[in-house]
Amino acid sequence: MITLADILQALTGQRPPTASLPICEAEIDSRQIIPGAMFVALCGERTDGHDHVAEAFGRGASLALVQRHPEGNFPILDLRQRTPPQEYKLPDIPFCIMVHDTLQALQTIARFWRRQLNTEVIGITGSVGKSTSKELIAEVISQRYRTIKSPGNRNNEIGLPLSVLSIGRGHQRAVLEMGFYVPGEIAFLCDIALPKIGVITNISPVHAERAGSIEAIAQGKAELVQALPKDGVAILNYDDPLVKAMAEKTQARVFFYGLDPSSDLWADEIESKGLKGITLKLHHKGEDFILRAPLIGHHSVHTILRAVAVGLIEGLSLQEIAKGIQQGRNQLRMVAIQTARGALIIDDSYNASPDSTIAALNLLADMKGRKIAVLGDMLELGPYEKEGHEKVGLRAAEVCDALIAIGERSKITAHAAQQAGLSSTAVTWMENVAQAIEFLKPRLQKGDTVLVKGSLGMKMSPIVAALEEA
Repeated sequence: MITLADILQALTGQRPPTASLPICEAEIDSRQIIPGAMFVALCGERTDGHDHVAEAFGRGASLALVQRHPEGNFPILDLRQRTPPQEYKLPDIPFCIMVHDTLQALQTIARFWRRQLNTEVIGITGSVGKSTSKELIAEVISQRYRTIKSPGNRNNEIGLPLSVLSIGRGHQRAVLEMGFYVPGEIAFLCDIALPKIGVITNISPVHAERAGSIEAIAQGKAELVQALPKDGVAILNYDDPLVKAMAEKTQARVFFYGLDPSSDLWADEIESKGLKGITLKLHHKGEDFILRAPLIGHHSVHTILRAVAVGLIEGLSLQEIAKGIQQGRNQLRMVAIQTARGALIIDDSYNASPDSTIAALNLLADMKGRKIAVLGDMLELGPYEKEGHEKVGLRAAEVCDALIAIGERSKITAHAAQQAGLSSTAVTWMENVAQAIEFLKPRLQKGDTVLVKGSLGMKMSPIVAALEEA
């Protein structure tokens, strides 16, 4: 657990003689503060953390990192003048530490703390599947090592430092997700986290609106393998040409996974059991191993392979790996819900890209009964917007008995589905979620399977709640 002395040393370069106060975690949301935490007051576009310092202290925070005077008469230790630590007069808790920039200070503290730890970090990035892979990898390696993982999707310049500060000296492994929006971002995160193992899931046009092109996305994701040390391992998706090519960009040992027998670890004889999971045969160094996993859909195979690959590199036996995967309780954002009326809702409403939506449609294809897809706009695709929505529409035409498309961009999906042969009576376009709910409620029947998926900004989850109530 980090202490006040560590924080002051990180920010000033010198360690004060008496500052042993333990800090249990760092947090930017005052509503999530627990006693003994450090509140970091960030100046956001919508809210300013300085307006919530009093609330954070009221919830038990010991410290608040600030860059201006907050409301309230709180003691302040001003570090902007670089006062020598021996001259500190530490206030009684709770108190504020004043810095020039709270985000930069948070990152500086996390960078310092990481270098005090013997923990081995596994970094994960890619366009789709980062969070599910993180969860499953953590389940696997926790069979042998004391493991911590980044919570939720804390994978950016704010979330990753917070995750690093949650690592304790007793943790042997940390599994950290790393997101990408602009060039240099993952390199910056790696400089904080110092990963020894890097896992790349895949490359697709997610966030292409900001990144510019799929090639720029690939270059950004490759920053993870470029940051690995010589004694590290880059775990690469052999089935994705853009990921496979990253083998030339790392000094670390390369370990390929995929469906191709040329991979170091590969799978075949894949059989989906619908909501009951999936079975597959794994091959590695002449050994074969049949595995049954609780994850659903063919798209889960690569997720499983990533977790197995990390387990093998970390020295786990296949039996330990299998136990971890079978304990992989998190299908994470995809949840199956049985309604009172007898319909099945596949809730994958958290987010969407062309690849993840097609994967969800592939799962829908495995289900029995009438298949209904409720698909919202896929955002931030940039120049790939038309192509991405068309691909989804083509696959929907092959799978669905009915398609409900929501949002302006999804007009492309609806049109492509009709062009591919889905009848006009089976395709319905809706302007918003509320309209879709009113349309679906009276039409849901026993035996129907309904897939609900769309980008986070489309706020598709109310559809699931309304259909579940219906």
